[in-house]
Amino acid sequence: MIEIIAHRGARSLAPENTLAAAKAAWQSGAHRWETDIQVTRDGFLVLFHDLDLLRCTNARKHFRHLTSDGRRKFLVSHFTLAELKALDAGSWFESTDPFSTIQKGYVTADALAGFCNEKIPTLEQGLLLTKNLDWQINLELKDHGTDPSPFYTVDNTLAAISESTIAPARVVVSSFNHAWLEQIRLLRPDIAVQALVGEAGTDIKNFQPGAFNVYNINAALVGADFVRNLVQQGFAVNLFTVNDPRTAAMHIQAGASGIITDFPQFFVNYITC
Repeated sequence: MIEIIAHRGARSLAPENTLAAAKAAWQSGAHRWETDIQVTRDGFLVLFHDLDLLRCTNARKHFRHLTSDGRRKFLVSHFTLAELKALDAGSWFESTDPFSTIQKGYVTADALAGFCNEKIPTLEQGLLLTKNLDWQINLELKDHGTDPSPFYTVDNTLAAISESTIAPARVVVSSFNHAWLEQIRLLRPDIAVQALVGEAGTDIKNFQPGAFNVYNINAALVGADFVRNLVQQGFAVNLFTVNDPRTAAMHIQAGASGIITDFPQFFVNYITC
């Protein structure tokens, strides 16, 4: 089976990394949703991709009077959970229409009206939604250099997974920080890990497989032969972020196990599982 993984939820249909995007991905038929984890100023784990809040919230308007350098830069890690929860994390989607899906009529007026109520979710909220939908999740641990201790995000992610009582088989943890993945394998061997590769071109140039069984690789940096070679060596490969059906078909023919896409609503129909 080829797994269709919704990148930051169905972010072409709803504001990325929100519960609305997760629900849209589930409704599309995606096998799993992928989301990003980082740490707030007061130590909570939230689902948010960027280092700063500017692209996906109204932080610039909401926080008019900021006192520290980090806060003036609107860094996620310089705000408390309560402060983040006060932000609008959805209205930007309508004003920017990042994938032209609103213009093309793929997003309903009712959905758009609801986005202004979207908040930055906590990890616990994301896990609970996934559990209640009887679904699957890929938790990408973001290493923005703001972790309060070497394995704070790892330890607290594992604690949240345990507390949610979601079945470990429904959870995958991925990261460009491979030391964090090693720690997860040590502490929770029942939770699958997938090593992200290809943050930059040099990562591919210096890539030596072997430490992990599954690699999530930047599709823009590799061709079919690269994927085929890894698969022939016994590794599983997922490709990110693939929005072109021809690119997806090329990698699937080379043996890829999964496609991470912003358009799960199209790919679940395009790819026969």
